[in-house]
Amino acid sequence: MDLGGTKIEAVALRDDGTVAARQRIVSPRDDYAATLEAVGGLIEAIEQEAGARGRVGVGIPGALSLVHGRVKNANSTWLIGRPLGEDLERRLSRPVRLANDANCFALSEASDGAGAGASVVFGVIVGTGTGGGLVVEGKLVTGANGIAGEWGHNPLPWPRPEEEWPGPPCYCGRTGCIETFLSGPGLALAHRALTGKELDASAISARAEAGDPEAERTLALYADRMARGLAMVMNVVDPDVIVLGGGLSQITSLYKRVPAAWGRYVFSDRIDTRLLPPAHGDASGVRGAAWLWAPGE
Repeated sequence: MDLGGTKIEAVALRDDGTVAARQRIVSPRDDYAATLEAVGGLIEAIEQEAGARGRVGVGIPGALSLVHGRVKNANSTWLIGRPLGEDLERRLSRPVRLANDANCFALSEASDGAGAGASVVFGVIVGTGTGGGLVVEGKLVTGANGIAGEWGHNPLPWPRPEEEWPGPPCYCGRTGCIETFLSGPGLALAHRALTGKELDASAISARAEAGDPEAERTLALYADRMARGLAMVMNVVDPDVIVLGGGLSQITSLYKRVPAAWGRYVFSDRIDTRLLPPAHGDASGVRGAAWLWAPGE
């Protein structure tokens, strides 16, 4: 299950990775009790469709604290501080495994997706929020503090003083986080700052593809900001493959624009890292949640 800020998706996978059932519903917002009930009801519906009871993995927009096991760092702020794992296990009467949604995405794409066979894969989510997950030699890396891959809450590198610093406020309490620039709302904010016009990310992308010069200028700025953000990751982790996920991963021009720009920021005379779209599309995160359980477990 992929528990997102705008939708909740569930997929039932057979042990060979084929799909037995798949359903999606709109996420309740700002209501923890309704979220629990929505998840429980969706699990019941998907199991009825698949005709079998399954092991449950859930990708969440945040992480579990290693101190008390409750949700932290979630842009779905109504989950923060809640014992989501315990409550879901009680609701579903079985063990549940939870992981950051970007970690689930990265695990999926490294296992049998765009990053299959690569030694180091960095999976990026650019949608309602901005997150990341790291897989090394097929193993998910969560880190000593459970926050590996959380590049979205570092400041945007090499900020331009007048335009980008101190930057927009972020829900985490800081300003200028990468998420505030590279999320869907961040792209819309950039377009408003440049043009004074209110458009969402999909409209900006469509207009840019149609040759609109204002939208083209916004996407060029967005690509440069993404290049700076990913260059920081490359300078630290040096992945073989970076896979984009989330709604903004569908902007096809990014796969040329960003690598064309990141050479100015990566500390190397040669860049072999590949920037790729997800092999499993928007189903990758939910597939990765299923893979939190190994076949036969």
